[in-house]
Amino acid sequence: MELLLTYDVDTTTPEGRRRLRRVAKLCEGHGIRVQKSVFEIVTNDKVLLQLMYDLEDLIDTDTDSIRIYRLPHAGTEDVHTLGTAAAHPHRADLVL
Repeated sequence: MELLLTYDVDTTTPEGRRRLRRVAKLCEGHGIRVQKSVFEIVTNDKVLLQLMYDLEDLIDTDTDSIRIYRLPHAGTEDVHTLGTAAAHPHRADLVL
């Protein structure tokens, strides 16, 4: 399944800035960052449930917000960009 994950973490406190870094790091392990707080993720149900569980443990549910949108099949391939935005291949081999 293909997802679009967005987050808004309150960074007005040192704890909030730590949460932001932890949320970003967790998301980087699951998908491609396409904007500062937006990730495109290709995953399965099991990994998605674990990701949601891990995110809920990290955030402050009173001040932070995470949205996960399920995209239609091949949704990450049908992207129109403007400016410095670039489409990223999700199903190609990844070289580290």
